[in-house]
Amino acid sequence: MAARRVPAVHLVLPARRSSRRRAPGRTSAGCICHPVAPGIRSLSPDQPPKNKRGRPPAPAPDPLVLAFLDAVWVEDGLSGNTQAAYRRDLQGLVKFLGGRSLDTCTEVDLLSYGVERFEASKPSSANRRLSTFKRYFRWAIREGRMTADPTLKLICSKQPMRNPKLLSEHQVEGLLMAPDVSTPLGIRDRAILELMYASGLRATELVTLKSAYVSLKDGVVHVTGKGAKSRVVPFGQLAGDWIQRYLARARHEILGGQACNELFVTRRGGPMTRQMLWSMIKHHGKAAGIDLLPSPHTLRHSFATHLIDHGADLRAVQLLLGHADLSTTQIYTHVARARLKALVAAHHPRG
Repeated sequence: MAARRVPAVHLVLPARRSSRRRAPGRTSAGCICHPVAPGIRSLSPDQPPKNKRGRPPAPAPDPLVLAFLDAVWVEDGLSGNTQAAYRRDLQGLVKFLGGRSLDTCTEVDLLSYGVERFEASKPSSANRRLSTFKRYFRWAIREGRMTADPTLKLICSKQPMRNPKLLSEHQVEGLLMAPDVSTPLGIRDRAILELMYASGLRATELVTLKSAYVSLKDGVVHVTGKGAKSRVVPFGQLAGDWIQRYLARARHEILGGQACNELFVTRRGGPMTRQMLWSMIKHHGKAAGIDLLPSPHTLRHSFATHLIDHGADLRAVQLLLGHADLSTTQIYTHVARARLKALVAAHHPRG
């Protein structure tokens, strides 16, 4: 594996239209209804409109949930993904309470909900929901809506520490070489893979990266990570060369004359989504013959572990990854030690 692939350590401190038909106006029984336009099926009061998959539309968010989301967004600048997770968790609890206000929720309610929902979930999912509830009820008490916190005696379940899945340097090389760079999309994919391995960006950071926030001259990208925290992340010459090639030969052709502020675009004229990014990396991983189909986070884990394998300082890696706590980064030292131990066991004459 050529050393050129190892990330360098340089620190520089249209809206979608709904496919659901609008239900005609309903009147009370005994009233004369207006004629229904041809081709539009009349809906009776006991037949609510359904979405494209034939399911009833999701209920409107609870007003208290919306107030909470507004408050934490102002305080912490939460990402859209985190807000969506908070909303799902709280709406699930609202549904369980059967019409009661969240502010009437008790510890017994949460324990009952846990028996119904948490035991069928992974510990990480159950812990995330409990974390959401704890934050909501702290906010409710602070706002004077409640006097007692029903989550006070509830604790998160202990999870076994799992080493992150990652690729070897040889596998990364194969993944980077997989896109067909004779096509505009292949050039785009190669530039994405090179940048992700060179910088350790998260999926959301990559797909929301604006062209204006990339400096090819300085070899850095300005990204906004979790909690709306900004950082400057360097990338190497190879990644810079492929971004330059993408900008010069592929991006304009992919856009087809349309305008887009994000760096990495699709033929639809907009930025890539996280799902598109995941699918693209998985596709090229399969083409490269990698058994462990990689994801955006696999590349991020590989970036960090390979840096530590080659002697990078842990605090430097923490800053590059945008981790708020050094303990989050320390998992990669465990991975590096485990890999060294396996190497000795496999190749030392006495095992």
